[in-house]
Amino acid sequence: MKGKLSRVGTTYLPVKEVEESATWYAEHLGAKVNYKDNDKAILQFADQSFFLVKSPLGESANFTDSYGNECFSVTFEVNGVEALANLHQDFKGRDINVGKIEDRGHAGRNFVFYDPNGNKFDVWSELSPTFRALHHQK
Repeated sequence: MKGKLSRVGTTYLPVKEVEESATWYAEHLGAKVNYKDNDKAILQFADQSFFLVKSPLGESANFTDSYGNECFSVTFEVNGVEALANLHQDFKGRDINVGKIEDRGHAGRNFVFYDPNGNKFDVWSELSPTFRALHHQK
């Protein structure tokens, strides 16, 4: 049976301050701010919508796995290891909290980074085959 859901359209992220967070995402990740009020901002980047939702201090999109490790809930993709290394350097130059580039035992490489609200994200050097085919990238 073919999947019933076509794609992820929106991801919701908790933030302390909507204005500051929207500005950070625009300046550091190239997000386009489509809407903003005191309680939320709607951003477009990475071929998806992200809602930044004003939340209490200490909230994040992270979770803890059964071994006690903090996990991310979103992995972004770039086109190749060189693109990953370039992005890693760019983030370090912007003083974004980034982890080291890792070999996790599968295709490609990864690194994690955090937004100013403590939301943890992953970046992977491999574009999904579906995205690659849709965008005619090789």
